[in-house]
Amino acid sequence: MRRAAFALATLWPATALAGPVLDAGFGDNMVLQSGVPLTLSGRAGPSTEVTIAVAGGSSVSVRADASGSFVASLPAQPAATTPQSLVITDASGSTTYRNILIGNVFLCGGQSNMELSVERALDVWNQLRLAPDDGIRLLMIPKTTAPVPQAAFPAPVQWNAATSETVAPFSAACFYMAKALRKQDPSVPVGLIHSNWGGSAARAWYDPEGAAAMHGKADIDLLALYARDPYAAAQAFVPQWFAWWRKADNGREPWKNSALLDWKPIPKFSFWNEWKGTGLDANPRANVWLRKVITLTPEQARGEASLAIGAIDDMDLTFVNGHPVGYTFGWGVERTYRVPPAHLKAGRNEIMIAANNMWDTGGFFAGPERLAFTAANGERVPLGADWEFAQTSVTDVPPRAPWDANAGLGVMHNAMIAPLGKMKLAGVAWYQGEADVGQPAYDRKLAALFAGWRRQFGPQTRMLVVQLADFGERRSAPAESGWAQLRDEQRKGVAADANAALVTAIDIGEPTDIHPANKNDLGKRLAAAFDGRAMPMPDKAVREGGKVTVSFTGIAGALTVQGGPYPLGVELCAAEGDTCQWVIARVEGSRLLLAVPDGMTPTRVRYAWADAPVVNLVDGEGMPIPGFELAIAP
Repeated sequence: MRRAAFALATLWPATALAGPVLDAGFGDNMVLQSGVPLTLSGRAGPSTEVTIAVAGGSSVSVRADASGSFVASLPAQPAATTPQSLVITDASGSTTYRNILIGNVFLCGGQSNMELSVERALDVWNQLRLAPDDGIRLLMIPKTTAPVPQAAFPAPVQWNAATSETVAPFSAACFYMAKALRKQDPSVPVGLIHSNWGGSAARAWYDPEGAAAMHGKADIDLLALYARDPYAAAQAFVPQWFAWWRKADNGREPWKNSALLDWKPIPKFSFWNEWKGTGLDANPRANVWLRKVITLTPEQARGEASLAIGAIDDMDLTFVNGHPVGYTFGWGVERTYRVPPAHLKAGRNEIMIAANNMWDTGGFFAGPERLAFTAANGERVPLGADWEFAQTSVTDVPPRAPWDANAGLGVMHNAMIAPLGKMKLAGVAWYQGEADVGQPAYDRKLAALFAGWRRQFGPQTRMLVVQLADFGERRSAPAESGWAQLRDEQRKGVAADANAALVTAIDIGEPTDIHPANKNDLGKRLAAAFDGRAMPMPDKAVREGGKVTVSFTGIAGALTVQGGPYPLGVELCAAEGDTCQWVIARVEGSRLLLAVPDGMTPTRVRYAWADAPVVNLVDGEGMPIPGFELAIAP
């Protein structure tokens, strides 16, 4: 079982408290949200009266519930750069939180482009030299996952003032947003919460209600079962994997009869990318079976055992004598599985791993010394030698269990968001989507995420979504694009929300680097969007004779073309054959005018419809127009 990735349901400690405490996201040096009631959540003695007081100011008393949990609200406070103290008291004692500022608090979440640190972004030497600012407070959340919501982080977290040292590993886009906000109004402190995970899918950040709404209660129940008994959860899920494999492999069931496979000794204990001459060195994205046979004494085969197989990149279903014992996704994740005694026997025992790699390196991740069978009597049987492998023709990706590391349902929310408690936020800055390219309905995913954050952090929370940067192959003709499709679904998801803004990065990416370094400009755009600067958005497309007119909202001044007379990457698409072609367009104020080619009946307009488009259309302040697709009204 993955110990580092999944902490089982962490309830509040059973030991008596020396005094009441706030939830894990609160602490000394924090920023509390201004302009709305100060909502504070925590734990005290069961059913005791708790008093919360701002030193020299207002106070409120509430009663904790039977489990000791409480939520209290103090009157709204204006932004304040003068440090304050907060005292919480119950019958067991009191706890004081010091050096608190009142201002705007932001959660900065997503995957690797939000995670990318200041020390990896542009102009790092100058930026770190100028980083110190006591009016910016930072909170970094450790990476971990959990199948059910947690009450605490796996290790203590703390708020810190911005210094060269604390800023260096912090989210660059998030920090540069704060810098821009502080420059605009130095009287308002800014609190930043960095909670990100590279490669994470959107669904890993759903709260339980959002996960149930998007995927059904059955998967949530399966997660709860996983929290109690990972082995039982695997048994409940693997029939989906069995059905998938039978369909992909013409009905064969190698776990029941390993002789169906062509076994060969592994060339060396390593990623299979290094197995020269196998074909896996040239095409490591594959499904490969791994096998190890061990001999057990009657004593070793008696009682419940554990099987450690190290880390597998990316996914494994592991069998002992044809019985599934564990199912895990996550590169670098150590696997240790429970093996019931009924699956063991004295003499020959066969361990088989169905391993899948969907990206980059595949197979064994950790060193061979980590692999071992441990019997109930404590005897350890090393497993680091004499493995075999069998290649298959199966190229599809297996079904993902709801607890998997990077795309499990709510597993990152449960461990990296839920423990923050019921604090109020000014906004969420969200940069994610690369992991969801090629999947449908990202706009619906955004709606579920927005609803979950507002349930926890308040209805006032403004949503700031970064539209994906340009990355990938430059094209010389129109083509379909999964990245462009997701960008447009990001746009639609934001347009459907009354308190959200889309900030595009489509012009500041690097086609050969999925992690562009220019987070400096991105942070400024996020700050502008939070401050209410309307972002350019396409509104509608209408055909009038031989031209199509596209109108926009949020345009400062007029549309402007950079570096030439015409906007690049403008397409008209026809229903006939679902064909698209680039067309000449010109700007007129805040409108885009497209000439309809002779003989064409266009139904859609596209702009920047490519993984890595070349764009040159901005508004009068240089804010880029986001990629989009619009249906044409007759």
